Amino acid sequence: QVQLVESGGGLVQAGGSLRLSCAASGRTFGSDAMGWFRQAPGKEREFVATITWIGTNTYLTDYTDSVKGRFTVSRDNAKNTLYLQMNSLKPEDTAVYYCAAGSPPTQRIRLSYEYDYWGQGTQVTVSS
Repeated sequence: QVQLVESGGGLVQAGGSLRLSCAASGRTFGSDAMGWFRQAPGKEREFVATITWIGTNTYLTDYTDSVKGRFTVSRDNAKNTLYLQMNSLKPEDTAVYYCAAGSPPTQRIRLSYEYDYWGQGTQVTVSS
């Protein structure tokens, strides 16, 4: 049984930092894309960041514009774990953050329905 379990969410003041983790079990995702999506109340789930292993010690990353320069996605394939370092957090970053894994085509890597596995989500709340 494949499981993705997020952790690291919480309440933080604007300008603060959080580090989310997503531990995968049941299979390895070494060559798959792993990413983060978020969903704020009353809004659709949106793409945040993704990382794909493309060769020896080489990864391709992609970020939505609103988090570029503030968030960093990384992964440790030996631990089968995905991370999201979030700095300079803003109130508009408040959402439930989900990790996902799958094999989306490169041109559709930002589309949530292209991912096969999802975590249960972790709440991130940024106060002003």
